[in-house]
Amino acid sequence: MKLSRWLVIGGVLLIAAGLAVGVAAQDAPPNPLGDPPTFLRDIYDDWVASPHADVEATAFTFWNNDGQIPANCAACHSTHGYLDFMGEDGSAFGVVDNPAPIGSVINCDACHNQTASALRAVSFPSGVTLDNLGDSARCMVCHQGRNSGLSVTAALETAGLTGDLDTVSADLRFVNIHYYPAAASLYGGEVNGGFQFDGKRYQRRNDHVEGYQTCGECHNPHTLEVKLAECATCHEGVETVEDLRAIRMQGSMADYDGDGDMDEGIAGELETLQEMLYEAITLYAAEVAGTPILYSAGRYPYFFADPNGNGQIDEGEGAYNAFTGRLLQAVYNYQMAQKDPGGYAHNPKYYVELLYDSIESLNSGLAQGVDLAAARRDDPGHFDASALSFRFWDAEGEVPAACTKCHTAEGLPFFVKNNVNIAAPPSNSLACATCHSSVSEFTLYELNEVTFPSGAKVSFGEADPNNVCLNCHQGRESTVSVNRAIASAGVGDDEVSEALNFRNPHYFASGATLFGADAQGAYQFAGKAYSGRNYHARNMETCTDCHNVHMLEVEYDLCSDCHENVRTPADMRLIRMGEDDDVEPVDYDGDGSVDEPIRDEILALHETLLDYIMDYAANTLGAPVVYSPYAFPYWFNDTNGNGAADPDEVNFGNRFATWSPNMLRAAYNYQFTAKAPGAYTHNPSYILQVLYDSIEAVGGPDAVAAFTRAPVRVND
Repeated sequence: MKLSRWLVIGGVLLIAAGLAVGVAAQDAPPNPLGDPPTFLRDIYDDWVASPHADVEATAFTFWNNDGQIPANCAACHSTHGYLDFMGEDGSAFGVVDNPAPIGSVINCDACHNQTASALRAVSFPSGVTLDNLGDSARCMVCHQGRNSGLSVTAALETAGLTGDLDTVSADLRFVNIHYYPAAASLYGGEVNGGFQFDGKRYQRRNDHVEGYQTCGECHNPHTLEVKLAECATCHEGVETVEDLRAIRMQGSMADYDGDGDMDEGIAGELETLQEMLYEAITLYAAEVAGTPILYSAGRYPYFFADPNGNGQIDEGEGAYNAFTGRLLQAVYNYQMAQKDPGGYAHNPKYYVELLYDSIESLNSGLAQGVDLAAARRDDPGHFDASALSFRFWDAEGEVPAACTKCHTAEGLPFFVKNNVNIAAPPSNSLACATCHSSVSEFTLYELNEVTFPSGAKVSFGEADPNNVCLNCHQGRESTVSVNRAIASAGVGDDEVSEALNFRNPHYFASGATLFGADAQGAYQFAGKAYSGRNYHARNMETCTDCHNVHMLEVEYDLCSDCHENVRTPADMRLIRMGEDDDVEPVDYDGDGSVDEPIRDEILALHETLLDYIMDYAANTLGAPVVYSPYAFPYWFNDTNGNGAADPDEVNFGNRFATWSPNMLRAAYNYQFTAKAPGAYTHNPSYILQVLYDSIEAVGGPDAVAAFTRAPVRVND
């Protein structure tokens, strides 16, 4: 109670006595209540030197000549207005009823009052309300901007230009997000702070690391300064705010701006993208809108007409008034990036997306736009926050327990600890803490073995770091689960059962492919022998031996040590290793070539399998089928019998349901191979074997008469 009283009453009087008249704190006239108690002195000194207490700042003096602060500005530009917004003056919560008097800053009682202290939910300009925000809610009331991407859409709707984005309209005016919209940046696509283009997916709330996720965890709540010393715990060499701009984490190893510099900080990437966007804006304004444009960061309304094209704001040149819808969208995003100087920390990937998409949009209206050929919007693999593998559940707001282990940042750590998963909210992507048991030390979870869907336990070796990869890259089905489904149906190989449904092995089961018969990831036919784990070459036998551990790309330059012609990633697809001296070269697909890449041999059998599946479905089961690689559950009725997956056929209601055991086995292996694009490297003999056997199952012995089944590799 005493602390609250001094913060509220003492803070107000201290400001009234000293700061409001521009007098330094140490020179302030005597305070009727005396100086704050000693235990508050440090807090007071921190606050009095902060931007919130800067009595000369434009944020607090802009309205001095008017004598009052308008109601629509008062909440964030005066303590009186903030208290009015909180309802601490007896008025309704969430609205400022009256203009505020000039002469105040944001002092102690703005944040330290009963309502503000209990505040946990904040509504954003987009209409989205976020809850459970903790103490950060007090900050987010103001640091959210005053417009959103939806404000731009509303302006276009009012002007009747939603379908015509390249026509100039006198009804359009610049839409300004306002200053320091850090919360809108932080929550990204969740609150639509930026203008988000149709058909694109955007980064949600930016997750940093545990303990540094909120305003107060990263900023001193009184000085507002970043806690630099704590940043240095993980980011070595950080001593100044400028050093923060040089940070580049492994989760952002993409050349977003296309300048070839992968060592610059993420802030540098954003700066170049902003420059590229401004170039696109000026090109578009001159070429499409017909009126050159200029930007001034410190002069309202920021964008000005430059009819004489001399690159400077001359007398008589006013606010830009030749906006098209496309131009308005782009300048809004440009301004948002300009007005959050900490955007590179708050949510850098969201800004990459907004800036890239804005350039791309403007380019679509230009004869020759800004070159994006070398630039990159999205991150690789595990860090691609726009990928469907992480965005699929956004609408539901929950990732099912069966999916969280591999599709949320916290899923794997939870599984390692509890050996089970529970439903969880969607996350942007995987994160450092997904695989690292300690982010500061970058130690990995130690796993001795991993259980696969078949029940088999496999391992690269005791506590081998690559065992972490196997937790997700194992598929979700196996020979065992397919056999279990068939046994439950209780029908013969070519008999249809309503109890059978397609079993989807899932995506990128590279671990199951690599370990082959040891993992039984593909369907293995009874009475057939299959190759086990594929051993490549010394020091090239695990995930991280071959792939960049964070970008996931193959280290193709290492391949050239043995494969002389490998100069690019595409060259790896051309590899065909020689047979042993005492073994004749094998033509697996029967096309007469023993020199073609092993990948081509696999593709030939894969294509042949689909042909025989379709023939088997139509002529043995009496139900024509088509396959779509992009839509679950992938197999659909071919209602018009044309052999193609037409748009009106690819829907869940038209899913194929005429399954026999052999149809299920063959379709399962076709999908397993389709979703294992690296199978030609991971375990080519295993894949060739399961494809051969699947063709034989639905096509009979004649179907494989011209083929050769790959021999079972025996590991010494």
